[in-house]
Amino acid sequence: MSTRNKLYFASDIHLGAISYAASREREDRLIRWLDMIRADAAEVFLMGDVFDFWFEYKTVVPKGYIRFLGKLAQLADSGIKIYMFKGNHDMWMFDYFPKEFGAVIISNELEIERNGKKFYLHHGDGLGPGDAKYKILKKFFRSSFCQWLFARIHPNLGVGIANYWSSHSRIAGEKNENLKPGQHEWLVTFCDDLLTTKYFDYLIFGHRHKTMDVILNEKSRYVNLGEWVKTFSYAEFDGQELLLKHFESPIVAAV
Repeated sequence: MSTRNKLYFASDIHLGAISYAASREREDRLIRWLDMIRADAAEVFLMGDVFDFWFEYKTVVPKGYIRFLGKLAQLADSGIKIYMFKGNHDMWMFDYFPKEFGAVIISNELEIERNGKKFYLHHGDGLGPGDAKYKILKKFFRSSFCQWLFARIHPNLGVGIANYWSSHSRIAGEKNENLKPGQHEWLVTFCDDLLTTKYFDYLIFGHRHKTMDVILNEKSRYVNLGEWVKTFSYAEFDGQELLLKHFESPIVAAV
């Protein structure tokens, strides 16, 4: 019998994005991954934008994703701890997942230590220099007033508005974002600043849709988890080392 001692990290799955068929295919792949890691996972960190849109009304949640949610409940019932981070697409998670399967909802950063290694975990949105417009929008969207206001909208209309908004995201619109290499990556800048006051072995993020593993100093690494729309990348910590991996084959765009 294998020992459950590993940590697994994944981000930016965007269930619901592009089309129903594409989302279901992605959901099936995600479930196969969860089935694979259940034998040795102690904790699973889903680090934001798991859903392309999510809003919990008092008595209503978005329909769909039943296979994924059922799998999470199964993992939790077997003793695996699940953490779900709020991303910029699914920041309106409240008490549904904690009540259903004991998930821990992380609104911003999470600092943990496991087996002598220190981790800084965050979805990655709104950090570092620049992007002032989004930082203002994030404060508004996360405000209790905005959440109260949206909850007044009937779900049929509210979810429709949200799906239209999401359809203009970088996934649905196939937007190519210019990425500065190496030390010019803006989350690297954030990490460098953070490391002047605190030490971490691993600083792990999502949000950028790019798998990255950047050496920051003699011991610290910035790791970006990438995404699950084309590359299906994730990180695994076995108690000694953190490795970036791909589950099954990435999707190669036709030339």
